[in-house]
This record gives sequence, C-alpha cells and structure tokens, in this order.
Amino acid sequence: MDRRNFLKMAAIAGAGLYMPGAVNKLTGNLEASNKIDLAVATGLSPSEITRASINALGGINKFISRGDIVIVKPNIAFDRLPEHAANTNPEVVATVVKMCHEAGARRVKVFDRTVNDPRRSYVQSGIANAARAAGAEVSFVDERKFRDVDIKGIALRSWPIYEEILDADKVINIPIAKHHSLARLTMAMKNWMGVIGGSRRQLHQRLNESLVDLTMAIKPAHTLTILDAVRILVANGPQGGRLEDVRKIDTVIAGVDEVSVDSFGATLFGLKGSDLGYVRIADRIGLGVMDISRLNIKRITIES
Repeated sequence: MDRRNFLKMAAIAGAGLYMPGAVNKLTGNLEASNKIDLAVATGLSPSEITRASINALGGINKFISRGDIVIVKPNIAFDRLPEHAANTNPEVVATVVKMCHEAGARRVKVFDRTVNDPRRSYVQSGIANAARAAGAEVSFVDERKFRDVDIKGIALRSWPIYEEILDADKVINIPIAKHHSLARLTMAMKNWMGVIGGSRRQLHQRLNESLVDLTMAIKPAHTLTILDAVRILVANGPQGGRLEDVRKIDTVIAGVDEVSVDSFGATLFGLKGSDLGYVRIADRIGLGVMDISRLNIKRITIES
C-alpha cells in the first residue's frame, strides 16, 4: 500500500467508519463480527501462550506465506538477563521464528539497533542463541544499511530506516511491555526505535508525534504484533536492572493493530491507552483503535 492510499484509509478510520464489525447501513448499528481483534493468552509456558495467541487470530499461515522473507523485530536493546524484563522474552521470539518456518518462510531475520553494546545485549538477553536455534538469521545492525524515507509526518519530514525492514515481505513486531521514563510505557509503537538510524535523542523533543510518524512509515510492511508480557518492567525503565521492579504475569497479546495492542498493554500497568500521548495521537489520525471496548478480544488460559 502506498502512502497516499494508506492516508485515505486512515482518514476513513478517523471519521469513525472503521469499526471491529460491520455497520448496518439502515440502522447505523454495529453488528457482531467473528473477527478477533486481540488475542490475550495466559499460562506458564511462553511458547504455548505465544502459539495460542497467534492461533486465535487465525494461525500463522494467515500472516506468513511460503517463500516469504520475514523480519522478526524483538527488543534487544539492553545488556540484561531475561529475568530483568528489559528485552523481549527469548522463548517468545524463538516460537515466532519456528512458526514462520512452519508456514514456509524462506528466511527469517532477527535484529535490533541496541542501546548497549550489541555483542553483550544479544547474548545476555538470550535472544541470539534462542533465535538461531529456531532457525533465524541473527545479525547486528549494519550502519551502512539505512535509507532515508520520505515520511511527511506530524514531526518528521524524513528519517533513515533500516533497509531490511523496508525490503522484507513481512515484518512481525515483538516488543516487551515495560515502563519508560519518557514515553511512560514502551511497547509496540516504541519498538520501532530499534530500526531507525540517526540520533534517537532528536526524536525525544517531540517523542509522541515521532513515534506515530515512524509507525505510519513502517505500517505497509508490518504484519503482526506479539506483545511479550511474560514479565513486565513496572519501574526504572527502559533499562531496569532490579528484580523487584519486575512482575511476572505470564501473558502474551497478539494483534494486527499496534494502537490497540499498546492501548490494551497499558491496562497491564493500571493505565488506559488514553494515558499515552502517542496512542491518543495515533487514534485521532485513524492509525488504529484506542478504545478497547470496541474490540473483539479473545482470552485464552493455558493450564499447566
């Protein structure tokens, strides 16, 4: 989808014509739909709840086709262990990689532009070993592979984005849900900071607007979001480091609409989507749905 057509669809959504169900043209009422907007799975096995959440949306074959080149984008930003909840759970990442291969993906690539030394972050997080064992191509970000993208957004006119994201057939976003000192929370939309070049500090001046711009720029390639809430970091984010700031809630949330995923994710911290500036802006321009009461949410519990 090119940017012009995307903005047309966004305008329609912003006018209230998009709803998770069909609108009866005679009555104007929202009619029931079998479409699942979000799948929320809980259980003690990160692998099982990841599979359950994706299967509830229709299965991995709904999103990945045979021969696809797939980018799986976790958060690997920090030199922290999985127990610190600063990076995406490695078992969640490995499960998604395996499912992509099961669907016939030709190549599955995993990378992130880290904050700490990538050589340590990739290993300490457990993601490098887990993803490779699942069949992924794991690489460090190559600073020569950023391409300026014409965004014409709210805050960003253009910005360098990693070309492997732009050239992929499918992109799966796998953030972790955690506290963030500037954005309040970092989840799906904030996770795109790991695929951009340049100085990320410049974006902090208008962070909420910039996150919306980046999400809009990447949206044509984005296929699916898997929000890791096996452990969540409730304070001192995004880097954390204290186990007392971590809550283990054994949950994974899957959806296509990143705005809805982030809005639901806010509830894990006792907040609402409207408490997050970037979610409010994204909802206002029609990038996604903030009001989770409008969503068809399927909840699954996996008994041990």
